[in-house]
Amino acid sequence: MPRSVNHVASRARRKKILKQTRGNFLSRKNVWTVAKNTYEKGLTYAYRDRKAKKRNFRALWIMRINAAARQHGLNYSQFMGKLAAKNVGLNRKVLADLAMNNPKAFEAIVNSVK
Repeated sequence: MPRSVNHVASRARRKKILKQTRGNFLSRKNVWTVAKNTYEKGLTYAYRDRKAKKRNFRALWIMRINAAARQHGLNYSQFMGKLAAKNVGLNRKVLADLAMNNPKAFEAIVNSVK
C-alpha cells in the first residue's frame, strides 16, 4: 500500500510561517529551517517586549513627572508622597501627560498638594 502523506496541510503550515518571515534578510525569509527559527525567535522577542514596553513607559512617565515637579520646587519622591497623602487619584500616565501638554494644570496640582 502506498504511503499517504498530507502534502496540502504540511505545505500550508510551511507557507504560513514563510509568509510571516517576509521582509527578513537573505535566507531568513525563504529557507524553511532558518525561517522557522527566525519566526519562533521573533515570537519570543514579541512576548518579552510586551512586558518591557510597560516598564519603559513607566520609566518615561516618572522622568517627565520628575522634571516638571522640579520646576515647582519638589522632586519626584516628594511630589508623589504628597499626592498619596492628599488622596489625589491621578496615575503616572495622566500626570506625565499633564506635565507635557498642559503645564498650567500640572502647576495647579502641584500647588494643591504643597
